[in-house]
Amino acid sequence: MNNTEEFIKLDEAYIEQMAELFKAAFSGEPRHDDWSDQTQLTGYIKDIACCSSSLNYGLISNGRLIAMSVGTVRRWWEGTNYNIEEFCVAPDKQGQNLGTRFMAMIEDDIKSKGISGIFLQTDSDKPSYRFYKKNGFDLLEAHVSLYKKL
Repeated sequence: MNNTEEFIKLDEAYIEQMAELFKAAFSGEPRHDDWSDQTQLTGYIKDIACCSSSLNYGLISNGRLIAMSVGTVRRWWEGTNYNIEEFCVAPDKQGQNLGTRFMAMIEDDIKSKGISGIFLQTDSDKPSYRFYKKNGFDLLEAHVSLYKKL
C-alpha cells in the first residue's frame, strides 16, 4: 500500500463518491455503460451498498476514493461468503497493481472475520475476467447466470 492510501470501510457517507467512481470506471472502455441518469446511478449504489449485510471497502488516496468493493456477507451451506456486487479501480489508477493490492487487503480483512470465500460474477470477454483469474479466482463450470427481459 502506498503511504498516501488508506484502506477503509465504506458507509452511506460515501455514496456520492462511490457513484462517481463507479460511473468513471464503467462508462468508458471497454464497457461503455450509460450511467448518465444520476437518479438511477445513485439508486443503484444505494441498493447494493446499504443493506443490513453490506460489507463495502474503499481505498482513499489524497482524499479521493480510487478503488471500491461493494458487497454483502451471505451464509451458504459451504460457509459464509463475501459476495462482491461491484469492484472497480479509478481509470487513471488501473494498470498499477492497485486492484491486486486492494483485493489482498480485502481478503485479509474478510479472513479475520471468519469468512471462507469470495463469490462474484463478471463477463468473460472483459479485462476484469483476466484480473480475477490472475488473482486466484476459479471459474465455476456448472454455474450459469440467467436473465429474462420483460
